[in-house]
Order: sequence, then structure tokens, then C-alpha cells
Amino acid sequence: MKFSVRVNNDLGFEELTAIAVAAEKAGFDQLWVSNDLFLRSAPVLAGALAAGTARIGLGIAVMNPYSVHVSELAMLAATLQEVSGGRFLLGLGAGSEQFLGWAGITRARPLATTRTALVSLRALLGHEDVDRTLLPEWFGADSVLRFPLARPVPVYVGAMGPQMLEMAGRHADGVLPLLYPPERYVSARQHVLAGAANGGRDIDLPACFWVSLSDDAGTARAALAEKLAYYGPSISAPMLAAVGLRPQDFAPAARLAHGGHGAAQLIDDRMLALGVAGSAADVLARCRALYRLGARHLSFGPPLGPDPVTAIRLLGEQVLPALDESAEEAR
Repeated sequence: MKFSVRVNNDLGFEELTAIAVAAEKAGFDQLWVSNDLFLRSAPVLAGALAAGTARIGLGIAVMNPYSVHVSELAMLAATLQEVSGGRFLLGLGAGSEQFLGWAGITRARPLATTRTALVSLRALLGHEDVDRTLLPEWFGADSVLRFPLARPVPVYVGAMGPQMLEMAGRHADGVLPLLYPPERYVSARQHVLAGAANGGRDIDLPACFWVSLSDDAGTARAALAEKLAYYGPSISAPMLAAVGLRPQDFAPAARLAHGGHGAAQLIDDRMLALGVAGSAADVLARCRALYRLGARHLSFGPPLGPDPVTAIRLLGEQVLPALDESAEEAR
């Protein structure tokens, strides 16, 4: 089994550092930091975290090809690979249309734009298995990094829709499907494997879900509710429709959350079911179900819990070892 943890870039650096240190101690393989607009800069955070950790992989999930040019994304990734001693992972995605709109950026042709950026990045970052017919017109003999890479930087794609998942399976090193609810892993995996089969490639496919863990189930649910209030309207309409919800159902809660006010009371049980909240036993049961569905890499996302560092410790003590044991028994 492989385990990763994801955090949002709304956290202060001191808290984020504590989470990273705790995650490394708890046995997590990777730590991913989001790069949502108008919050803290994930590249800066990742560089600083590299100095404060020794083993854990460090990723950004995700950078988009609209607000930063692909050549600069490659520079960023290659530099972080050097700074981290070969531990960096780059996440790429089309980004949220809503969030990009805050900066006046239009998200044109998301599938084609992401594919072109992905192929270009992998070519710049040392990968040989690139379909060079898909490179953009500007990509030429001079489109190379002017400093050496110890090894290629893995490029993951943050994908949710069927076409993006299949494209990522065909061209990426890994896929980060944010699953609402976690059991959507079955559908996401089918699309990724369909793309990977066409390319004959081995893809890292973590089951990415939101979790809130605490000894107090009520506070765990409240922490997840606040996160869903902030991000709910940005979840795709087709994904929400599959569980009987709409983006506008989150609008009243989002107005409060984006204004810095508590909104947990406006998140109902249907919305909470999009993630996992409760005790260590509750989380373990859901994770074992994901293992039975074929997941071999579990990615625990925000809010993690009312106290994220405590949640990481509980995961490391009560959830990860039990999952490893179950996987060993299944062999």
C-alpha cells in the first residue's frame, strides 16, 4: 500500500510544517499542497518544506497552464526537484473555472490545453515516452532546460471527468482524481486504465478523498462541513448530480465561508457523504472498502480533522498499519 496526504494552501507555514513533519513520522509516502488562487504560494511552501523533511515526497496539486506558462512550470518543477533531492512531484490540472475567474482568466479548451501542457512538461522534465506530435508549435530545439536534472520529474494530472481521466492515463505519470464520494474510485479507475492501456503505461492512481478524523465525531463532521462549504460550488455539476446535488446547493454556505464566517450548519448529511468524517474506526472501515474496490494508493485530503496534526498521528497509529496488515493478508 502507498499513502499520501493532501493539504490546502490556506494553512500558515508553521502549521503546514508541523503537518509535514508528522506525516513523515507517521509513514506517509507523499505530501501534496494545493495551489488555489489568492492563497499562499505552493511552490514557495514546497521549497521550504523540502528543507524541513528528509524522506517524504513533496508535490503541488495542482498548477494550471493558464496563469503560468508551461516553460516556467518546468523551471519551477526542475528547481524543486533539485532543492528536494529528487523528491518533487508536479501536479497539473485545468483548474477551477470559478477560481480562475476571480483573476479574470478564461479557462479555454481545458482538455486540449491540459494535454498540450502535460506533454510539453514531460518533454522538458526528462521523459522519453512523449508523443512529440502533440507538442505545441513554439516547442523547438531551443525548448530545453539549461541545467541538469538528476532524474525526470513525475507529472500527475488532477482529473475528474471521463475524458480528462483517460487523457491522463495515456500521457501522465500519475492521476489525482478528487473523488466525491470516495467510492467514485471504481469509475475513475476504469477511465484511467482505458487510457493507460492505449499507451501501455503504468500509472500511479491514488484514491483522493476528503477526510476529517477525530476522537470526537461531532467536531470531525464540523471540520469537513466547513471545507465543503468553501469548495462545494466549484465541484462539477455532473459529479454532484450523481449523488443528487447541485453546485448551487452549496451557494448559501459558500457565501458565508468565503466571507470568513462559519458555515457548517448549512452543510447537510448528503453533502457530508461526499467525504469521510468520524473516528479512526470509521475512516478505517471506509478505507478497507476502497481497498476491496482496487485502490492501492490512498490519498487523505483536507481538512484531515479539527486538529490536522492529531489527525495525522491517529492515521499513522490506527489506520495505516491496519491497512498494510490487511493488504499483506490478502497476498
